Amino acid sequence: MPLYDYSCSGRGDFEAWRTMAEVSQPMDCPSCEAIATRIFTAPNISLSSGSLSSRMKTSPEPRLIKRHHQPPSGSRNQSPKGGRPWMISHSPERV
Repeated sequence: MPLYDYSCSGRGDFEAWRTMAEVSQPMDCPSCEAIATRIFTAPNISLSSGSLSSRMKTSPEPRLIKRHHQPPSGSRNQSPKGGRPWMISHSPERV
């Protein structure tokens, strides 16, 4: 449910939680019950999360990860010995 800003001529500015379906309906001032006008404000959008900024403050240097290099154990896509027996044109018997 969004928080909307309203202005009352007697009380001043105030905020109210209203559903998006109620935004077009008039809002009564909670103290003097006069009809308040809605103030259009920019949405509060935060592009950085708090956890990210706290991690950046506590750890200024990146972590160094060491990995042991292992040679590959052979190619996975090697053809079987003797060519491709399932293909007639590559069969050793036909040559």
